[in-house]
Amino acid sequence: MRLKEDSSTQKLRGAYYTPLPLAEMMVTLTVRGTGCGRVLEPSCGDGVFLEALIAADMIDSYKSIDAVEIDKTEAEKVKERMKPYKNVKVVNQDFFDFYKGNQGSVSYDLILGNPPYIRYQYLEENQRELMAEILTSQGMKANKLVNTWVGFLVSCVNLLSKNGKIAFVIPAEIMQVAYAEDLRLFLSNHLSKITLITFEELVFPDIEQEIVVLIGEKAGEEKGIRIVELNNLEDLKSFHVEENSFQKLQHVHEKWTKYFTNAEENALVKQIREDMRFQKLSDLALINVGITTGNNKYFSVEQKTVEKYQMQEIVRPLIGRSSHANSIYFKREDWLHNVRNNKAAYLIDFPEIEYKHYPKKHKQYIREGEKKGENKGYKCSIRERWYRIPSVWVPDAFFLRRSNLYPKFVLNRCNAVSTDTMHRIKFNEKIEPERVILSYYNSISFAFTELCGRSYGGGVLEILPGEVGNIYLPKLDEVSMEEVRELLEQIDAIIRSKGNIEDALDIVDKKILVEVLGLEEKICIDARHIWKKLQRRRLNRGF
Repeated sequence: MRLKEDSSTQKLRGAYYTPLPLAEMMVTLTVRGTGCGRVLEPSCGDGVFLEALIAADMIDSYKSIDAVEIDKTEAEKVKERMKPYKNVKVVNQDFFDFYKGNQGSVSYDLILGNPPYIRYQYLEENQRELMAEILTSQGMKANKLVNTWVGFLVSCVNLLSKNGKIAFVIPAEIMQVAYAEDLRLFLSNHLSKITLITFEELVFPDIEQEIVVLIGEKAGEEKGIRIVELNNLEDLKSFHVEENSFQKLQHVHEKWTKYFTNAEENALVKQIREDMRFQKLSDLALINVGITTGNNKYFSVEQKTVEKYQMQEIVRPLIGRSSHANSIYFKREDWLHNVRNNKAAYLIDFPEIEYKHYPKKHKQYIREGEKKGENKGYKCSIRERWYRIPSVWVPDAFFLRRSNLYPKFVLNRCNAVSTDTMHRIKFNEKIEPERVILSYYNSISFAFTELCGRSYGGGVLEILPGEVGNIYLPKLDEVSMEEVRELLEQIDAIIRSKGNIEDALDIVDKKILVEVLGLEEKICIDARHIWKKLQRRRLNRGF
């Protein structure tokens, strides 16, 4: 459901139709207590939710059913099929216009839908204005990251009656992405119960979009939130939603992925946050994105390119990809190993001098880049001189932005720089880098890494600078530097030999968390369980 640049008509409409079994499950979970009322389907498409109501023998139970569809052809098809049902009205209209015309004058007891997932840039100007108006009226920010499904969901919650229920198929990113922070708070403030049904396997495999089913209820005592995890659509035949209990919902901007952990696990996370023996990484260092070249392929080069264009004096050692980091140290010999293996181990850093003073070979490389259009990308095109990369500085350490099993935290031992595939770490004055690196490789900090990051698709963990800063680390002030280095050597040996990272965690858990800090061994075991639970869930979604 994520649109690509070469979007088809279907993609531009954001129209990917809901499988009937999923629609039937959504109807089954929501129709109780809503009969005789009013129903809305805000983007009816092929009418699958109407078919689900028919299958449940419920379509005649409602006073009226409004089905809105922007595409005239689809609307006519649904209208023809629904002729036998006099309470069904198919409206061929943009839903935002429909909402504007009906807000405040009508409410619905049940709203079902799979809203279109259309990026901001594909919307008509009037659609952008209407969605912005809807969001800002609820105290939410409207920006170019917001997708149409957000506007649909907010509008429909506003249209619910005081006892209303809503069931929507929406992207799983609602649980974790920054642009949905306002939406999560809005939903927690307007719904008394929220159920999120997730799927290990992709429901829409052709477009590789992870989805969740959100079921919200407006009426009654506030119960909170619950997450139900299913493998695939087949599980819909046998699962019982009531077997899953609600957790108290915090009315904050925090990610909802935290609710994948149970109440006992959340209590442990809270305990660590309040424990003075731990501190956030942001208290120890500046965490910044890696160098934004605007064109990594052009500016990250291997040795033969350096030699061909005589750029030895203007290149820097580069750790350009996660595969370049095979240890907790990035030493000169590690960099030279990458050079010998023909990796893009150099970053071109053209100097600030006037272009006319550039050597002939450097000018040739720039001209060749312009012929190939390397200067046309947005980041390059807005620079005064497209080939001069801004904000180039040498960090103390690197933290992987995207990873598989876990992100590596790597000490910079050869004055290397990194592209934006890595985050740059600059430790505060008087902070000993080796202490910080060691303090990361333990079960508690790994659990926080999964809690703070997000599943990027394909099983990848992505963690942004602000999220890296929220990782809690044990304080190692009482550990001698001799012991710190001895433990780092053991961990380094495990990682270099591609050993099991849990062997490294075992060492630090025992030697630091238990023996030095005095934590109960059970805390380490429980933290390891949280890490493995969240990691396993993420990795399973990659297959």
